Amino acid sequence: MANIKKYENDDNKYRFFVSLGKDAQGNYKRATKVFYVEGKFTPKQKEEYVLNEYMKFKKEVLSGEYIAPSNMIFLDFAKEWENKFALSELSQTAISNHRLKLKNHILPVIGHMHMDKINQLMLLNLMQNLTRKDGNKGELTYHSKQDIYRTLQSVFKYATEWKVIEKNPMDGIKKPKPPKDAVKEKLQVYSEDEIAQLLQLVQSEPPHWRLLFTLAVTAGLRRGELLGLEWKHVDFDNQQILIEQTIVLTGSGPLIKGTKSDSSERVVSLPGGMMKELKEYHLQWRKDKMRLADRWTENEREWIFCNEHGQHLYPSSPSNWWSKFVKKHEFRYIRLHDLRHTSASLLIAQGVHAKIISERLGHSDISITMNTYGHALKSADRAAADKFEMLFSKSNSN
Repeated sequence: MANIKKYENDDNKYRFFVSLGKDAQGNYKRATKVFYVEGKFTPKQKEEYVLNEYMKFKKEVLSGEYIAPSNMIFLDFAKEWENKFALSELSQTAISNHRLKLKNHILPVIGHMHMDKINQLMLLNLMQNLTRKDGNKGELTYHSKQDIYRTLQSVFKYATEWKVIEKNPMDGIKKPKPPKDAVKEKLQVYSEDEIAQLLQLVQSEPPHWRLLFTLAVTAGLRRGELLGLEWKHVDFDNQQILIEQTIVLTGSGPLIKGTKSDSSERVVSLPGGMMKELKEYHLQWRKDKMRLADRWTENEREWIFCNEHGQHLYPSSPSNWWSKFVKKHEFRYIRLHDLRHTSASLLIAQGVHAKIISERLGHSDISITMNTYGHALKSADRAAADKFEMLFSKSNSN
């Protein structure tokens, strides 16, 4: 076909042409597109495949849906990337994070530029001149820079795969690294004695806060996992709870979704004392529901941690309560999330195998557990060595 041209130096590369008639000056106009054939085909199959793709291109052009790469600006492609990839493949949390990075740091710099005019040097300059947008002066943390890098990587990866641009300008641009003088933060955890003290102090708190704190420590759950618990997830007979959903805060409000990963969906065993408290709380929960009658507006789900209307707690509520609770008792502050780390550290100190801890925490790989709690594991290893020293000492004394 005259409207399909094969490149002489590449059997799998074609250029499509669609006539657009004459413009106002009487000149003939046409839309063009470079198309690459991927996969193995017989000559006949390849001919039919190319023709089919050409017809799709022609339909897009004649319907006005096609935007030539040379005319597409980054802002427009970012919208295409979100609609055709992000919305179907990423979690709402990840999408919100990408949108924020685009809005604050990327679109103001290259949003107006044509896709085929963006090069490596421009992106290097963008990455090297990132500043905070929260009203404070100074550079972003390297964690935030890495997030922006990942957003750019994803957008330009699909721009290349979808043949909007021929070369990926992110190739050769390295991921931001932490500064050389950066000190790796040591995990903030409570000791056994501190947890014992907190368990006493929390007895004076409302039952739902007492249970939330106790579950955070005994099961090592994330905040969103605690909020996502329903009574159907509690197996009183086998003293276990099922973790299969989480509640997170997004730009559009709270969102109920599946767990962070396949491995995050798990069953966690609980101690008998914890199950006894849950049973007592469940009985009180049912009495409250009956007492409130019409004021209990949640009829679809039975949230364990809920407000006076039966609805799940707002994602920021547990952290707000925790800050006030610790301050009220003038106790050493660590984040609510650090109770999860405390749970792991206490298990390590008791000699529980890292694989079991990894499964309880819902880590996708045991290496995450080993890397996160390396310091505690080394301490446990030293304690194990000291036990052998005691055995040798007894043997030598005989």
